[in-house]
Amino acid sequence: MDIAGVDSNGREFNNAGEMWKEHAGDPNKKSQWYNDGVNYWEGVDASVDGVLGGFANVNEPDISCSEDFLKVLLSERFSADNRHQPLVALDCGSGIGRVTKNLLIRYFNEVDLLEPVSHFLEAARETLAPGYQTNSDMHRAVNFYCVPLQEFTPDAGRYDIIWVQWCIGHLTDDDFVSFFNRAKAGLKPGGMFVLKENIARSGFVLDNEDRSVTRSDSYFKTLFSRCGLHVYKLKDQKGFPEELFAVKMYALTTEVPKKVNRTRSKAQANRPRIIK
Repeated sequence: MDIAGVDSNGREFNNAGEMWKEHAGDPNKKSQWYNDGVNYWEGVDASVDGVLGGFANVNEPDISCSEDFLKVLLSERFSADNRHQPLVALDCGSGIGRVTKNLLIRYFNEVDLLEPVSHFLEAARETLAPGYQTNSDMHRAVNFYCVPLQEFTPDAGRYDIIWVQWCIGHLTDDDFVSFFNRAKAGLKPGGMFVLKENIARSGFVLDNEDRSVTRSDSYFKTLFSRCGLHVYKLKDQKGFPEELFAVKMYALTTEVPKKVNRTRSKAQANRPRIIK
């Protein structure tokens, strides 16, 4: 991929292929890449401040903006009038269950959590135990998978929405594409992915400490095309500190979104316009 980038030490790469070859170009390097990433997070406290990198203050605007986005998707794609079965979501890179607890479990009847860091997942299991706070039999966390994203294959046709937030940067490009291609089978008819991620201004930024890559919007869209996914809707995150990366939310579908055709007569099309 002809996209230049830098790492957290300021080293420049001519393209993404050069970077991936160096860090994950053979099975041993690739295994080390993923092990280093998990090892980093295993040393992080299982708290909101820990999983948000010391920025616990972004939790509220993060959830609020995600909720606004989710409400639109639910009203357009999963309205109660057209729904004949419970809503089910998968929370990928769920960490301590922050997004599930504060958002997903309020809108979905069942939520499964996927997280490779065991002490994060145990914290989520405790937080989301039946009877805890607003959790009930009608809205509950069901499965807790301690599996890396690149090794996970969902049950066929289980999910209305697969929510992927702040974790896809740990995957190589090839595993990014492989994950989404496998995960498509986990969607119900009409189901979709929501990807929420940090966005580089251009190219990519490699974090040498946690072994993740922050991709640009154009980089993501190139990968979406390789996955056979289409952007149904997108939204920019608001209310974050200026020193942080920009964040975007993408709603992705396997079908091409329908376009509204606007037709005008030739006479009208050729008529001079009055600019006010």
